[in-house]
Amino acid sequence: MAFTLVLVLVGALLLLVIGINTLQQQKQRAEALRRTELARQRAILEETEEVLANTGMFPCTSHTNLVLYKRIKEAAQQAKMLCNTSQKADYERRVLDLNGMIESMQKVPSQQPSIENFRLPDNDRQILVLVQTLKKLKAIIRDEHNKGKMDPNVFANEENRINSLQLRINVESMLSRARSACYLKQYGSSRQMVTKALGTLNTIKAQTPTDPFITKKVEEAKLLLEEINSALNLAQPSAPKAKDEDDIDLLFQPKKKW
Repeated sequence: MAFTLVLVLVGALLLLVIGINTLQQQKQRAEALRRTELARQRAILEETEEVLANTGMFPCTSHTNLVLYKRIKEAAQQAKMLCNTSQKADYERRVLDLNGMIESMQKVPSQQPSIENFRLPDNDRQILVLVQTLKKLKAIIRDEHNKGKMDPNVFANEENRINSLQLRINVESMLSRARSACYLKQYGSSRQMVTKALGTLNTIKAQTPTDPFITKKVEEAKLLLEEINSALNLAQPSAPKAKDEDDIDLLFQPKKKW
């Protein structure tokens, strides 16, 4: 009887230990998932804030700014629910500030500044930041659209603007590098870049033949290519004129009989 009781107690103790271990493992998994999701939300928040901070580098519409602010707000709300108690107050203040900014933006009529006056930055570092910002922005608005948080027409318009800006940056960069290479008399590299720019422009021109930017840049590229070809022709050394007869051959050639 006592032996049976001992076995029962040992079995109960084993079940208790197994149960405690299972609960601890579940708690650890939940904590790991919480930390992973919190890190993801913080990454979304930081990336979106970075993109928003760089929107001054290009003509940005109020629709895009509103999407970015709402995305930051949602990430802050999710982070507030996942973070420790000591950090909740900071996220709550941020959410309140974002609510005020979003409400103010929604009361103002939407603005769509023209991209025709867009100018490429002179600094290569700024150009790189601009390219990376547009790439991230494009991914963000696609993600928001897939979630059903953007009107399809607004999304199509914003994506087309980004595509147009990316095209302008690409073409302007190639032509700028081509001019620099031409100035340094690196005509082969210069011609290669101009040819590549023309190929890109002609492809886009077939799709949007009335775009004034495309027409203008095609003409610029053609003029630059003519300038490069002219410089190449001038740079090529002229072949030395061959003498009709070598002086020594002339001296020792057979005498003619008269």
